[in-house]
Amino acid sequence: MASNNFFNGPALGLIETKGLIATIAATDAMLKAANVVLAGQVQIGGAYVTTLVRGDVGSVRAAVEAGAQAAQANGELVSAHIIPRPEEAVLDAFVNK
Repeated sequence: MASNNFFNGPALGLIETKGLIATIAATDAMLKAANVVLAGQVQIGGAYVTTLVRGDVGSVRAAVEAGAQAAQANGELVSAHIIPRPEEAVLDAFVNK
């Protein structure tokens, strides 16, 4: 049986979009859809941007779903992913800068 920390602990949600409007729409939708915080944005180049949010697993899942829908409706969704309990090394490399 999984521990409660797995389900209630902090999760990381990622949405990768192409285009500024898709990025803004996805970010706005994620922050409005659930109790998550904006953890950062990474500009990859070529109009690609990855937006990261943090929160409990359920909130991050709802936020990523809303962000993905908004990105598809307003531009281009490249990828969406949820990491339920990211390792500290992952957070240090991409979030805790």
